[in-house]
Amino acid sequence: MSLKKAYLLVILILIVDQISKIYIKTNFIYGEDGQINVASWFKILLIENEGMAWGTQIPGDYGKLILTLFRLVAVTGIGWWLWDSVKKHSSRYLIVAISLILAGAFGNIIDSVFYGVIFDHSTGQTATLFSDQPYGTWFHGKVVDMLYFPIWEGNLPEWLPIWGGKHFTFFNAIFNIADMAISTGVGILIVFNKKAFSGSNKHSELA
Repeated sequence: MSLKKAYLLVILILIVDQISKIYIKTNFIYGEDGQINVASWFKILLIENEGMAWGTQIPGDYGKLILTLFRLVAVTGIGWWLWDSVKKHSSRYLIVAISLILAGAFGNIIDSVFYGVIFDHSTGQTATLFSDQPYGTWFHGKVVDMLYFPIWEGNLPEWLPIWGGKHFTFFNAIFNIADMAISTGVGILIVFNKKAFSGSNKHSELA
């Protein structure tokens, strides 16, 4: 797989990710009050977080800045990994996986770096793009999440240890396109580990 095709994949995912986030920010009110129920197991709503994928957070006043700087370093390393893998004619599985991870990481970096200074808040209103009263500062933007798949929700059986009788939702995370790209890339590396790290892409089955 050529570097040009890898970059095109990254750019395509970034465009879809950012269009979806900007649309959600400018058309949805923060939280469950503004959600759309596509189906009982699929909801679209606006949630924002200051942490890593799936809402993981680093506490403290400087946690957000540290996380954003870490992301910038990480995406630089992933970008080099992609370039090096293409130059070494690595498996298409590996190149596609790295491209997905790079696109996802870059997508959430854009939120972290820019969103705090181009959007106003979304609480009780739809946000305005390029607002004169932004909600944050550079490198302190919040990552936009919107996809929620509560496939099953209910009380667990009483006989289960620890969690028995407690309310449980599967799947409870709210995420975005960038998160999906990262998870898919990691999934490819895990499921197709031998093919991904087999070396040359000449014998790869992934088009």
